[in-house]
Amino acid sequence: MTNNFKDDSPDTIGPETTPKRSLSEKGRRLIKAFTTKEGLIGDYDYGFLFKPQLPFMKKVRRAGPFFGLNDRMPVFLALLLGFQHALAMLAGIITPPIILSGSANLIQADQQYLVSACLIMSGILSMIQISRFHIWKSPYYVGTGLISVVGTSFATIPVATGAFSQMYATGFCPSDADGNPLPCPDGYGALIATSCVCALLEILMSFTPPKTLKKIFPPIVTGPTVMLIGVSLITSGFQDWAGGSGSCSSRPESGIYRLCPTIDAPHALPWGSAEFIGLGFLVFVSIILTERFGSPIMKSCAVVIGLLVGCIVAAACGYFDRSGIDAAPVANFIWVRTFKLKVYGPLVLPLLTVYIVLAMEAIGDITASCDVSRLQVDGATFNSRIQGGVLADGLNGLIAGLCTLTPMSVFAQNNGVIALTRCANRKAGYAACFWLLVMGIFSKFAAALVAIPSAVLGGMTTFLFASVATSGLRIISTVPFSRRNRFILAASFAPGFGATLVPTWFSYVFTYSGSNQALEGFFNAIVLVMEQGFAIAAFVALILNLILPEEMEDEEIPELTANTIDAPADEEEWRHIRREDESEKISPTKN
Repeated sequence: MTNNFKDDSPDTIGPETTPKRSLSEKGRRLIKAFTTKEGLIGDYDYGFLFKPQLPFMKKVRRAGPFFGLNDRMPVFLALLLGFQHALAMLAGIITPPIILSGSANLIQADQQYLVSACLIMSGILSMIQISRFHIWKSPYYVGTGLISVVGTSFATIPVATGAFSQMYATGFCPSDADGNPLPCPDGYGALIATSCVCALLEILMSFTPPKTLKKIFPPIVTGPTVMLIGVSLITSGFQDWAGGSGSCSSRPESGIYRLCPTIDAPHALPWGSAEFIGLGFLVFVSIILTERFGSPIMKSCAVVIGLLVGCIVAAACGYFDRSGIDAAPVANFIWVRTFKLKVYGPLVLPLLTVYIVLAMEAIGDITASCDVSRLQVDGATFNSRIQGGVLADGLNGLIAGLCTLTPMSVFAQNNGVIALTRCANRKAGYAACFWLLVMGIFSKFAAALVAIPSAVLGGMTTFLFASVATSGLRIISTVPFSRRNRFILAASFAPGFGATLVPTWFSYVFTYSGSNQALEGFFNAIVLVMEQGFAIAAFVALILNLILPEEMEDEEIPELTANTIDAPADEEEWRHIRREDESEKISPTKN
């Protein structure tokens, strides 16, 4: 099958030249796109996207057309593949606001708003990355010009959840007479205000040459960091799988949280009940079965399908609470609900680490996007895409904070959609932005997502968080396992895994209890950093990578195994024994 919509003339706003077309020519192309069969549907093999891979069905090898960055493509195909991109992003976008709003114990209306706002801003900020703008009279750009879609970052979750726990412990967030946490919108406002300030670091990093950034933050530094972010997140995912990660997880014998999520919820059960475990397991197995037997369009959104299966079963068994869905407004938008902004000092150091991680993730994701889009991964144009992508990533973090959201960064899962569908066209990216805006504006959709039972959400998020850890493992696999690199990995993993498995290990180091709030805030910042395993691993790996020299034998001398060393010696020993035997046969033995 051939691509009849190829348009080799570049139209990106970047180092490539932008051809000027008359308004009449653009009008004719637009009319043709919406009024002709060729412009609407083309000759793409749509059946390929929906054909499942069942055992009894014949497998047909398919080599469809590849739609490049600026190729012309059918309108319907752009909308369809854009919807596929949006579905691939959906689970990752909604998970952080649900978890973070739960950590701050926000009311249900705030949770619904944050989910809607995340979907809306993902669509808007993705347009910035996809469009690619040139900064006037400078060599710098904003955006990549690729299908670089943006979603809420997972890296913020472990830092924010630790910060909220600290806020409740210090009295920054309120609790009732029994010590149960109350809603803390001011704590969430402090989180997004501090993230706005820390976003300036990634913006400044974007003006550093990409080669320098890669030298300072190579895979030996970023790999363990990303891996430990995923490992730390799996804890919260597993807690939700068993019923919830809130106060009910400690199984109190009395009070409102003696059942999960509360005693007032429909079909409330003790934390860890078999019913909760079974619901999460159903979601997990559904994801696996979709990956095995699903069609290409189903595989790219297997997590969403698993979530949907779990929701259907949960609704049939009476786990859903419709009150929030019924009370939600028809439409929503950003700034419908706002939070008091205040910089929280102890969060500065951890969030600076988060933005360093986000910059490094952006570089890796942009490189992968160029690769699957069949574009060069070196040279001036590629470097300008890296610079523009990191700058847009930092600006998006700042804009997201001003729009009441936590940092947003480039997502990696859409690269798999590009490789699967052979479509790297920006029109599909714009279509994905359109679908995200539609999902976010209709707030009933967000309310339904917030109402999902924790066990169903836990089965899905555990899989997502494990994917984050796997991404870190993939980065580590690109590093040669020399003696020096093994030492750096071991030295960074030791405190990193330790702090992840024992998160309170540094809570009792500082015993200051005076009235100096600045000093207390400084100590709290140190504690917050030391209790984040990925932050410790990042600092240790960064320092050791800079101070430990490369050893010559790591590169030039091959590693010899025991068999390689012993074989020549054994062979020489056997030859010596044979010579002795032969000499004894020839000469008489002495008594």
